[in-house]
Amino acid sequence: MYGNDRSSMRKVFFNAWDKYRQSLPLEGIEQRLIEIILQHPEYHTVLEDSERYLDHDWLPEQGETNPFMHMSMHVSIEEQLATNSPRGIGDHFQRILSSEGDRHAAMHSMMDCLAEAVWKAQRHETTNLEETYLECLEKTGQK
Repeated sequence: MYGNDRSSMRKVFFNAWDKYRQSLPLEGIEQRLIEIILQHPEYHTVLEDSERYLDHDWLPEQGETNPFMHMSMHVSIEEQLATNSPRGIGDHFQRILSSEGDRHAAMHSMMDCLAEAVWKAQRHETTNLEETYLECLEKTGQK
C-alpha cells in the first residue's frame, strides 16, 4: 500500500471497496481499509469511480480534501496504535479520546497533529517528525 506511486496506492482503496461491495473475501490491510472507508460515506462515490478519480488532484487551496490522503492518515494512526509506535502513542490516544468522547473525533485530532508534523518536516526539511508529532499530541485534548 505504501510507496511513492499514488495511482498504485489509490488502487488498493478502489480494489478493497470493489471487493467489499461484491461480498468477496478481504485480505491483509483491506479489512482495515474497509473499516475506515465505512466511516467516510462521503468518499464512497469517489471509490465507485476509479476511472475518474485515479489521477484526480484535490486542491487544498480551494478547500478540497484529498480522500485518499485522509483515509491513509487514518490507516497510519491505526497502525501506530496497533504497534504503540511512536512509543506512548496509545496513552496520547486514550487521553484525547477521553477529551473528545468519540473515537473518530479523536482520530481526527491526532491526524491534525500528524499532518502538521509532516508539513513542518517538509517545509523546514527537518527529520524531527516524531518529536513534532508527539509535542502536538501532548497539547491536544488537554482540558
